[in-house]
Amino acid sequence: MLKFYYAPRTCALAAHLALEQTGAPYEAIALDFTNQAQRSAQYLALTPKGRVPALVTERGTLTETPALLLYLCQRYPEAGLAPLDDIFATAELQAFNSYLCSTVHVAHAHRIRGTRWVDDPAAIEAMKKKVPQSMGDCMALIENGMLRGPWVMGERYSVADMYLFTISGWLEGDGVDTSKLPRVLEHRARMSKDPAVQKISGLYL
Repeated sequence: MLKFYYAPRTCALAAHLALEQTGAPYEAIALDFTNQAQRSAQYLALTPKGRVPALVTERGTLTETPALLLYLCQRYPEAGLAPLDDIFATAELQAFNSYLCSTVHVAHAHRIRGTRWVDDPAAIEAMKKKVPQSMGDCMALIENGMLRGPWVMGERYSVADMYLFTISGWLEGDGVDTSKLPRVLEHRARMSKDPAVQKISGLYL
């Protein structure tokens, strides 16, 4: 059985939703970040990165949200959570998820994890002040072109929607003017009605 490690208020929600919607048997294990559980010897033996999500499979441990999402889509193709029958469309899906991971999430992290980049308190505060703009700019690209229809890929629901739902849940906390993102908010509201989303999202509060 797959083992999935997560923590509340993290991006692990995206892969957790994918796990739930594939119908795969799995065990979800919550890590208490307030007690630095992610830095325990036991967890670091699974992933030296000391971050979530982490998915323990029969062949080893996988990390990084885009990798977990694609793995689950390929392992459980019957769930139909990626356009695996279309090489180009799958690459587009990966491009969207990679943008969320490498650009949008990093912009968000400047508000709460500035010490990853600098030690100077003034510089950390300056990074925090920039987040509403940088996150707003990132989401404007999604609002005005990358979000193609009711779903990220257009008419076809995919793991990209789970990832966007996860990230869009951070916007208000990041001070983003969501009045400029009506399509993103509509997408978030649509996702919120899904029973699997309702079941899993409560674990991340």
